Amino acid sequence: MVFDAHSDLLYDVARRRLAGESRVLERRHLDRLQKGGLEGLVLSVWTSAAVGETFWKDTDWCAPEAFLGRTHQMLSYARDDLAECERMRLVHSWTEAAAARGEGKIYAFLGIEGMAAIGTELRGIDWYYDAGARTGMLTWNEENAFATGAGGDAYSGLSELGRQAVRRMQKKRMLVDVSHLNDGSFWDVMKLTAAPVIASHSNCRRLCDVRRNLSDDQLRAIRDVDGVVGLNAYHGFVHEDHRQQTARTLARHAAHMADVIGVEHVGCGFDFCHFMGPGNEGAEGLEDAAQIKNLFYWLEQLGMTVEEREKIAHGNFQRVLEDVLG
Repeated sequence: MVFDAHSDLLYDVARRRLAGESRVLERRHLDRLQKGGLEGLVLSVWTSAAVGETFWKDTDWCAPEAFLGRTHQMLSYARDDLAECERMRLVHSWTEAAAARGEGKIYAFLGIEGMAAIGTELRGIDWYYDAGARTGMLTWNEENAFATGAGGDAYSGLSELGRQAVRRMQKKRMLVDVSHLNDGSFWDVMKLTAAPVIASHSNCRRLCDVRRNLSDDQLRAIRDVDGVVGLNAYHGFVHEDHRQQTARTLARHAAHMADVIGVEHVGCGFDFCHFMGPGNEGAEGLEDAAQIKNLFYWLEQLGMTVEEREKIAHGNFQRVLEDVLG
């Protein structure tokens, strides 16, 4: 069984529910999740400040200033769609997740992918938490009031508001996710964290030198706070050469992480985005959740034991979720 620490399925849920559909997860995605052996996942709430030609353009939330409204709608759609799916359950703690798993249901946490929507309001973190979110990234790829993302100046760090946000999240037992932070903000988080942090969907910069991936020193820093790094299947983060953008190469990322920080700190955060259109494909052999088993085939070929593969599949993230969320 597999835990996916970063799923963008809510993008498709919101798009289709806006168009009048219901039971989107059940009708359009559940079969793939089950074929891939998913026991649980984090459903990420992501909305861009620049609406452009997205599915929000003809709605009441089309204006840039309606950013918070779009976030509210996605959270609402998530709760409604999960309630309509008998074989999935929204959970808020590891205790609830374990109970759902025991009943044969796929458990789903909610996560916030970038907090620009709340502006400079630290109270917004409380709102996210009360709305059901249990993981959170301060930023996506942009610079906001809290932090700078991977698309910004590599050396800009957390603002004072960002440091307060990290403390507030951890006081509430909300899991801090450092994927999408630039290097400066990443290191500022690591200096002040009082709990394990995760990088839910980031690979190794040593094997694919892009800003969204992590250096070996960053990997070690996450290990040192007993965190976990989730392997990302998005093709552009697997290898710079399109011929090497494969499930086999992603397995090499896992092996490198295991060599640098130990297999106890490696997990899965697949970031499947195939439903977003061209340019969002997963690596060859990992195009969607139904193909997750291909990764574990290659991990076995690299010599990883059953116990090591199970840690990567679900055990390591389970440890952190239980520690932080209870």
